[in-house]
Amino acid sequence: CAEGFGAYMAGLPPGDPQLVSMIVNHLKTQGLFDQFRRDCLADVDTKPAYLNLKQRVDNFVSNHLSNHTWSPHLNKNQLRNNIRQLVLQSGMLEQGVDRIVAQVVDPKINHIFRPQVERVVREFLSPGSSATPLPSKAPEPKKPAKRGKFWRKKWLSTGREN
Repeated sequence: CAEGFGAYMAGLPPGDPQLVSMIVNHLKTQGLFDQFRRDCLADVDTKPAYLNLKQRVDNFVSNHLSNHTWSPHLNKNQLRNNIRQLVLQSGMLEQGVDRIVAQVVDPKINHIFRPQVERVVREFLSPGSSATPLPSKAPEPKKPAKRGKFWRKKWLSTGREN
């Protein structure tokens, strides 16, 4: 049965959406995306792009809140949603996130992510193959997760899971 599956996959052209979907699902089941996300999130709050974006959003929110007088009858949910929309419309998140990706993800792509993805894809496409795998980078020691530092995702969440 595995040989039939291999023959089936061998018949699919590179870039075939079905083949790509199977490979992506395999990468997910191997936990690779979760590992990459953890590695990147462990780094993000130390990068200048993140610190700059956090400061810009904090200032934006503080300035907006300074125009409101607190009262027990203040609709906090409506105010929070209004601020969220204003931040999203300002464009500062797109620029800031692009810079964060450039500082956190881009340096890891060729030396960490690509070799691991290539190894798992090779194993997926040739199960049981005796091909010599490329050396993969030894896992770096993980920093303990810092809860609450990467607040943007939670506070500005639009309700979609990433």
